[in-house]
Amino acid sequence: MKLQTAIVQPLPRRQRVSMRAREYLELGKPRVVALIVFTAIVGMFLATPAMPPLSTIILATLGIGLAAASAASINHLLDQHADAIMTRTRGRPLPTGQLKPRQALAFALILGALSMLILVLGVNALTAALTFISLIGYAVVYTVYLKRATPQNIVIGGAAGAAPPVLGWTAVTGEVSSDALLLFLIIFVWTPPHFWALALYRQQEYAKVGIPMLPVTHGSEFTRLHVLLYTLLLTAVTLMPFATHMSGLFYLLGAVVLNAGFIHFAWRLYRNYSDLLAKKTFAYSIQYLAALFSLLLIDHYRAYFSEALQSALY
Repeated sequence: MKLQTAIVQPLPRRQRVSMRAREYLELGKPRVVALIVFTAIVGMFLATPAMPPLSTIILATLGIGLAAASAASINHLLDQHADAIMTRTRGRPLPTGQLKPRQALAFALILGALSMLILVLGVNALTAALTFISLIGYAVVYTVYLKRATPQNIVIGGAAGAAPPVLGWTAVTGEVSSDALLLFLIIFVWTPPHFWALALYRQQEYAKVGIPMLPVTHGSEFTRLHVLLYTLLLTAVTLMPFATHMSGLFYLLGAVVLNAGFIHFAWRLYRNYSDLLAKKTFAYSIQYLAALFSLLLIDHYRAYFSEALQSALY
């Protein structure tokens, strides 16, 4: 009997290009970047009582988005060995060999350079500088040092992830105000309970690769308590836009409902842990932040259109 040798036909060029594009897209963590860009855009709109210039919105969004994707690509590059071990990340382009490290590095550098060029020439120097600091803070300071140095890694490193609304604000105004810092504070306090919910059901994987996430170093119960405490702190912080007259009653009512949901998840997680509940808490935290910033945006323009209507009538 003769053995038949299978002939592997090469993929059509269009399909190869499409697959390669998807691999590079995954390198930039598009879902994470989408949330980052959204909070930056909200910061732009909240920075002015009217509408920000369209050119600023487009260029700042593009610049901030490219910087975030560059930081994500560097994170992929530096974490590739740990990613190859962890179930959640072993299918990423670098661990699977779909992309080479030099390709990832070139991609990150090109995106970062384009980002700085767009922000310096099309927006302003302050936004470019703060964006660059955030990029280095996440891609280098957090990924290289903090992530493996302390169980408080996500707390300290959360500053880089909390910067986007400030970047959006400075893109429009050219300065950092107290309201912009309040937006920063909201994301900064949101980050620990958001990420620790993920770390709880990925505890063994983080332990396997030697990353000292809080559940690894201090155990599940301690982490769940801190998820609850940070959620309560987050509730207080998210009421501050109303207290400082940055937002109105519409935002307040929505924020109370969202916080009630987050506290409900955090309390259940603390009292009766399960991996499924931790996953639901993590998913809710993402929806929570998107909804909270949507409320800020809607409330801001409710007041704007109300004032415009009153001016037209009187």
